[in-house]
Amino acid sequence: MNRFHRGLALGLFALGAAALLPARAEPAAPAPTLYQQLGGAPAIAKVIDDFVGIVAADSRINFQFAKTDIPRLKQLLREQFGQALGGPERYSGRDMKSSHAGLGITNAQFNALAENLYEALNRNGVPYRVQNVILAKLAPLQPDVVER
Repeated sequence: MNRFHRGLALGLFALGAAALLPARAEPAAPAPTLYQQLGGAPAIAKVIDDFVGIVAADSRINFQFAKTDIPRLKQLLREQFGQALGGPERYSGRDMKSSHAGLGITNAQFNALAENLYEALNRNGVPYRVQNVILAKLAPLQPDVVER
C-alpha cells in the first residue's frame, strides 16, 4: 500500500471511528419544582382560596381566625407556599412563633389545619405524591405554632 492509500485508509478509519462515538449529550433539563408541578401562582392561589374556605367552615379551628384579616392571610399564605415550593414569591410576614404566640393552638388544631390543607389539595387535583411533599415541607412549622 503506498503512502497515499495508507493516509486515505487512516483518514477513513478515523471518520468511521468518530461516527461510532456517542453524540455529546445535551444537559438534562432540571426537574420541575413543586411550584411548577402545582401550576405556579394561579394554582397556589386557588388552593389557598379553597383552603381558607374549608378552614372557615371547620368548627374545630375556625374560631382561631375570628379576628383575622382574611385577605392579608391569603396573601401571606400564597407567599409562604410559593417560597416553600420553589417559586419566586418571598414571605413577608412575621415568623411562625411570634405570629402564633398566645393563641394556645393545640396539636389537634394543627392537625385539623393539615387535614383542611389536604382536602384543598385534593379538590384541586394535586397528585398524592406532591401532596405528601408539600405536607412534609410544612410539618416542621408545628413546634413554632403549637403551644399546648
